[in-house]
Order: sequence, then C-alpha cells, then structure tokens
Amino acid sequence: MLTKRKSGEAGRAKLQAIAAGLSSGAMDRRSFLRRSGLAVGGLAAVGSLQLGAVRKAQAAGTAVSGPQVTIKKNICTHCSVGCTVTAEVVNGVWVGQEPSWESPINRGTHCAKGAAIRELVHSERRLKYPVKLVNGQWQRVSWDQAINEIGDKLLEIRGKYGADSAYWLGSAKYTNEAAYLLRKFGAFWGTNSVDHQARICHSTTVAGVANTWGYGAQTNSYNDIRNAKTMIILGGNPAEAHPISMQHVLAGKEINRANMIVVDPRFTRTAAHATEYVRLRSGTDIPLVWGLLWHIFQNGWEDKDFIRQRVYGMDDVRKEVAKWAPDEVERVTGVPGEQLKRVAYLFSHEKPATVIWCMGATQHTVGTANVRALCILALATGNVGKPGTGANIFRGHTNVQGATDLGLDVTTLPLYYGLVEGAWRHWARVWDVSYDWLQSRFDEVPAKAGRPARTRKQNMEAPGITSTRWFDAVNLPEDQVDQKANIKAMMVFGHGGNTVTRIPEAVEGVNKLELLVVADPHPTSFATMGDRKDGVYLLPICTSLEMEGSRTASNRSLQWGEQIVKPAFESKNDYEFMYLLAKKLGFAEDLFKNIKVENNVPSAEDILREINRGGWSTGYCGQSPERLKAHMKNQHKFDLVTLRAPKDDPEVGGDYYGLPWPCWGKPEIRHPGSAILYNTNLHVKDGGGCFRARFGVERNGATLLAEDSYPLGSELTDGYPEFTFGILKKLGWDKDLTQEELATIQRIGGNNVDAVSWAIDLSGGIQRVCLDHGVMHYGNAKARANAWNLPDPVPVHREPIYSPKPELVAKYPTRPDERQFRIPNNGFSVQKAAVEKNIAKSFPIILSSGRLVEYEGGGEETRSNPWLAELQQDMFVEINPVDAAERGIKDGGWVWVLGPEDNAKAKVKALVTERVGKGVAWMPFHFAGWYQGEDHRSKYPAGADPVVLGESVNTVTTYGFDPVTGMQETKVTLCQIQAA
Repeated sequence: MLTKRKSGEAGRAKLQAIAAGLSSGAMDRRSFLRRSGLAVGGLAAVGSLQLGAVRKAQAAGTAVSGPQVTIKKNICTHCSVGCTVTAEVVNGVWVGQEPSWESPINRGTHCAKGAAIRELVHSERRLKYPVKLVNGQWQRVSWDQAINEIGDKLLEIRGKYGADSAYWLGSAKYTNEAAYLLRKFGAFWGTNSVDHQARICHSTTVAGVANTWGYGAQTNSYNDIRNAKTMIILGGNPAEAHPISMQHVLAGKEINRANMIVVDPRFTRTAAHATEYVRLRSGTDIPLVWGLLWHIFQNGWEDKDFIRQRVYGMDDVRKEVAKWAPDEVERVTGVPGEQLKRVAYLFSHEKPATVIWCMGATQHTVGTANVRALCILALATGNVGKPGTGANIFRGHTNVQGATDLGLDVTTLPLYYGLVEGAWRHWARVWDVSYDWLQSRFDEVPAKAGRPARTRKQNMEAPGITSTRWFDAVNLPEDQVDQKANIKAMMVFGHGGNTVTRIPEAVEGVNKLELLVVADPHPTSFATMGDRKDGVYLLPICTSLEMEGSRTASNRSLQWGEQIVKPAFESKNDYEFMYLLAKKLGFAEDLFKNIKVENNVPSAEDILREINRGGWSTGYCGQSPERLKAHMKNQHKFDLVTLRAPKDDPEVGGDYYGLPWPCWGKPEIRHPGSAILYNTNLHVKDGGGCFRARFGVERNGATLLAEDSYPLGSELTDGYPEFTFGILKKLGWDKDLTQEELATIQRIGGNNVDAVSWAIDLSGGIQRVCLDHGVMHYGNAKARANAWNLPDPVPVHREPIYSPKPELVAKYPTRPDERQFRIPNNGFSVQKAAVEKNIAKSFPIILSSGRLVEYEGGGEETRSNPWLAELQQDMFVEINPVDAAERGIKDGGWVWVLGPEDNAKAKVKALVTERVGKGVAWMPFHFAGWYQGEDHRSKYPAGADPVVLGESVNTVTTYGFDPVTGMQETKVTLCQIQAA
C-alpha cells in the first residue's frame, strides 16, 4: 500500500472527507458488509477456511433466494479476459452478485474490480442527466434540448468547415454492436476520423501481427497457456492488469511445470512469480529479441522445417540478428549475454512455448517493429499454430478487441476491409445504400503547402487522424493539417482525456474547440480540461451492464451480455443515443434501414445480424445472437483447457466457447470457431487453418505460398492463393454452389464475376464450398519475416525519442521526419534537439507507466467506486532508494515529477522501492482531476466527481509516434524528480 496508516479509522476518515456519497459518520465493519450485500456470518466462515479448502459449494443456493429472483449474465466491463458477471435481480433491482462458476474463463473468480462491479450501476457518482456548460457553470438540460443543440452545432460546423472537422472518438467499453454502429455512423457522416482506445494500447499489435501472418489478434487463448512448457511475458504485468488470467498462467507454471520468464524494466507482481526475471532498459525490446535469436541461430536451435515450409524472408532476419552479438546487446539493453542464452535455450527446446506481451511492448515509436520481432521469434522456433504456443496478446479494455474488429480505427471499415473502393462497395451493399451517396458525404480537400488536392473519392480512401494526435489537428497551422479544415468539434464516447501524451497541448486543443460532447456514464477528465466556459455537453450513457450486446475477449471469443437492469437515472444506451443523433442529422432512416428500432432503441440482435451479413473477411459471419446466447446458457459444458463442448451436445455440440473468430460461413453451417489460429493439425471445418495469403504469391523469385504444409484433410496439398469465383471455376468447384449463391455472386460481380472474392461474397457460397473441400478460402501462405510494405521491413532498433543514452542515437536514430495520418511526425527533429540540448543530463531518470490492480484505463469509473477508491487513494511515483536518497525524497512524501516538454510538472507522492532500478521511475496511468499541482475537483458537475483524484502521468509524457499506427511513446521518456 502506498498510504501507510496507523489505524483503519484514519484511512476511513480521509476517504469520507472526499466521498460525499457515503454516510457522514464512520462506516464500521457491519455497515460495510450490509452495504456490500455480504452476510456477517458468511465472512466469518470464509475467515475460518484453511488454505486449499475453497471449493464450489454443493447446495448453497444463491445469496438471495425465492421465485422473485432473476439471474442475469453479462460480461465484466474492465479488462479483456472476458469474465462473466452473474447478477441477481429482484423487481428490476440488482441486489446481489454470485460467483460465475460455470464460466470456463473466470471459473467463479473475480479481481477487485469485478467483485465491486455492481457499484458501477448503483453509483451516485454517475452523470444522472444531461448538462451543458453555460458561463462556466453546469446547467441541467433535457435530452431533447441536448440532441437538438448538439445536432444544430454539428451541422453548422459541417457546413462551414466540412465533415472532417468533427472528430468521433469511440470506446473499447462499447459492445460490438455499438462499435460497429459508430463506424457506420462515421461513414454516413463522411469521415474516417473514427478511433478509440486501441490506438493507445495495441494498434501496433494489430499492425505487426496482421502484417506477419494474416490477422491482428491473439493466436491462442488465456486458457491454452496451461499447455505451455515455456512462456515469455514481455512488457506485461497480468497479475495486476489481468488478474484472472493469472490462474491460467500459473496453472501452466505450477501444474505443467512450465518455465515462466518475465522481461520488464520493473520488478512487477508478475515478475515475483517468474522462474527467470530479465530486467532490460525500456525501449530496447528489439535488441533483446535479436539477442535471443543470435543464440538460437548460432547454435542451430531454430525449427528449420517449419521455416522452410511456412516462413518467408527469415534469411533477411538472420542478417540483422548477426549484428547483435552478446556484447552489443548488453551495452544497449543491460541484459547479460549468458542470461539471454539460457532463455533462448528454454524457448527453443522446452516446447511448446508462447510469447505473451502487453503495452510494455507496444507503446513505443518502434511498437509495430517490436511486435514483429516477437512474432519472428515464435516463427523461428516453430511456436505458432499448436496448443501451448503462439502470440498471446493480453488486450486492455473489455471490448478493445471487438471494437477494433468492428472498425473503430482510422485506417479501415469494419472487420479490416480497409478503405479501398472495393471495401466501400462491399459495405454499401451490406448497408443497402448507394456507394455514390456515401462518396458524396466526404469532403473535397484543397491543395495545401505544396500538397495536391484530394477528390471526395481520394478523401474517402485516406486514413483519418489518430486519437493520439487529435489536439495537434486542432492546434497546428491549417496548412499543416491535410484536410479541408482543422478539427473544430470533438464527439467523445466512453473515452478519457487523460490517456494521451502531452496533456498541456491537449488542454490547449480543448480550449480551441467550438464543440465538445462527452457521452459517458461519468464526466471523464475531458470535463475538467482547460478553461472553457461554454460549448461542452455531458450526456449520461449507461454501462454495458444495462444493455444487451456482445463483447469479444482477447482470445477472439464473443460473449452475449444480457441487460441486467434498465439504465439508471436519465441515462440512455449507446444505440439510442446514436439513433437520436442520426435522426437529428438526417440519416437515421438509412443508417437503421435493416435494423429494428423500438421506442428509439435499435435492436442489438439486429445489429449483430447485420455484422454477420457483412463480416466474411474476419469470420464474424457465424456468431449469430442465438448461438452466442446458447453458449452463455451452456457455459458449464465447455472444457477448461480446450474451450470445446462435447460434440454430441444438442445446443453447442463441438463448438469452441464464444465461437472465437474466425467462425466461417453462415450461422446454420455451425462452424465451431477457431480456438487456435493457423493450426494445420485440424480440418478447416474443425477450427483448423494456415497462414493467410494477403500479400500475393511470389516476391523476387521466391514463393510466398506454403510448401508441403496444409490443413488436415485438405484436397489441395500445397500452398495456394486466396479464392475467387474464377479460381473456384478452374477447380470445377463452382458446380457445388447453390443457385441462390451463384445468383448473389453474379449480382456482385456484374461484368467481372470471376473477380468476386471469398471476402465480398454475401452469399457465403465460396466459403462454404472451400470448407467442404478442406481448403482455406483465404489461401495457404507463408508468414512474413520480411514485411516489405512496412517502414522497417525487418525490425531494427531505434532509440526512444528521449533516449537516456544520447551516445547511441547516432547509431540507432529514429526514422526521418515524415507526414503520417494527415499531419507531420517530427520525431527525428525532436530527438535531434534532445541530444543537442543534452536533455538526458537535466532529466536523467527514465519514466514509464502502467496499471494498478485496483483501477482501470483512465480511471473515472474505478476511482468513482468507493470500495476500490479505499484501496488506492493517492497518485504516486515509484523511485529507487538510491535516487530518492540523492534527492532528499522520503517515502510517502510529496514530490514534483518534471517533464522535458512544455515545462510540464506533476505533484504526486513518492513510493521509494527497489521494484524500479536506479535511474528508473514508474507511475500508474489511471489518475486525473489534478493538473500541475492544482486540484480541479470543483470543475466536475456537482456529485459526479470521482472519489479519488490525482495528477495524470501523461501531463509529463512526451512526443513520439510509431510511423505505422501513430501509437504514442508512453513507456519510455525522461523526467526529473524533486521534493515538493
């Protein structure tokens, strides 16, 4: 604990002074138990249990019993593990929460956040009604007034500045259906600037993994880690960030006797469980991975057959790896060569082996390259496509995987179709609207600063502005922003304002907006940023626990959440808000053409069915609402490790839990889903697959297709390209199509029917026929160790923008300045200036950031929960004892953390600990409500301020962006720390 109390009473008194929603008197133990729904005797009984005695009660019943009790299941709204929440509802009131024993994912367990989740619905600290800022004061308004005023202002801004002048920031808290709806909404509005939290957590994962072997997602599952014999956890702390996943990780370690290697600059709670802990300098992941491969290649430990059959370009990697002998690796990373040799031996010999990463790997200017290096490590050792192997990517928010899949990404339409004309025409067919009408909604962009003008079509196919740079698109001179006008309006749906770097510049951007709308259960830090007096609206949106819809966990499994209770206070769900706004803006009829709307609330089931009708490219076509509901009903039937149900079960027979995508074909085909991607040991009808043929068939005389490798039972026994109707005809398989399927293909293809591919065939016929013949419709290719379309086709080390070792920058510089996502990326100039000014001398401590177990994301929800707020009451910085002693800093004392840009500073408490090494500091990223030493509690609407406030670490984080995705560099910058 950061706050060291002499007595429990002192701690409670402090919390109560902040928490106006709690009783004014001290809350004793009995009151706490009564409010939290626990029985005193029950807690005493738990206290008497001996270690190892906890097991599922055989006939305990529920906490509340009787015919009036209704059991509802939904999904925890916090991290991406996908824990089931089992709620007891009486007369429309959520009165109790039971352990979800039947879920194969959480198996009756919850972390602190999941256990306290009922408070999100009951919380008195939520927004209760719409408010707007008038002369600096929050004023209550009706929903009708808010919608009308917001709609009028949006139309005014659109008319004056163009569609791109409004920015649409979505949410990883969304259901799949809401995420899809917002991306569709953006298309109808006429912009590709629709983004969400994935930009700042795993956009680099999606880009790196997809460009290596086909799809940008976790290859296996949390549960499958139980099969691993060796695991490398790099840049992740699941013990705090994904606590329930640790039961699967530790089962692998303890039951399977697996090697658990943790690589992190900080000795985390996860590292405490490791069989081997590797401490590296933050920002040197590629040298570390190449150091591992140096030993693997030197000793011939690579999987030569796997590389020959299923990998392209590994010789190019060998050339780069040869530069990273142990001495150079240690000089750059700080990791001894002998330790890396030991880890390399384990990963290549004690198999199956898996590599696990989180944001410690992704939040860098080389984030995409980091991810690629980790994938190449798995490929070189043959650790892909089998149980216990793969890239197990632990995503952050509850539905960050699904929201990314469904298109809250400035580079693509839903389900990774991209922005090319063919993708737009595909979705125009699904939406039953004219492609030409969609094109007409986009701006024409004038020529600026020597850049050519863009037509509507070109603008329609140009990626939007990333969420990491929205304020730059407000603040920069207009000729530097490559669209019709700068951003003038921000529409924020379920996203904090404290999660991007360079907050002083974000504050400037907020002040310059003409309109800011926040639609969220809580005000969020956007409500307190800047010195605005008007033009801000806060709209109460219910949590996903108060609405229906599906969520996709990290392992690609979809789960259906029931509405537990109706939305609290005056809040509305996301579907209704988007319907009302679309109605005001004039396109609701087309937006919801094939979606049932009752009492202004669109049907979540109908939205998912529309996703099914268009989601062929990623296999979101087979997970109908009916199938997902059957899985929730029959959770107990799925195996703990394989996640598969018995084949003879009448409702879910043979399915993998949650029908993890890709789940091919129409729902009636009953594809079981794909628990492990690229698994050639299974038939494609059984969840098997191969690497995807996305990048052609040949390059520089070398084949890009697999050699002597194919899924079990395939009628094609070598590599092959992705399927079109023309290829189907050449094989004579077109005769297997039904007349209805053929007619649909012909209608789509028109004069060029042979070009209709498996991904745009709305009949599903090409997929169905390929599955019947045991082949994969997306082709059978090699994974790419050389991804020639990326800035660095083979990953190379580049020093962080603010490097603590300026002497290395000349040899390992960041990429040259260039324009990306409509604005300049001047990282090279910033890095060069930092070296010339010797910033590392004035700011000698490396600063990184991460999660706490008590809080999540930007922290507004969890810091508003009194049971969680009690656990962690202060923002802090971890500092090594040597650094603290040199600066006269005492444990628990107030300090200033100073950043190298904008004279930024943050006032926090010091936690003196050896968790961080000398010259390294670490801060959690969940806090907001203070800004550079000032308490901004008074800026929140009355009663809607979080219980706990604090400085945001991103006040002092700095410039730096991944060239592929626009990811910010939050895991390594420089700072100075001094006593306050």
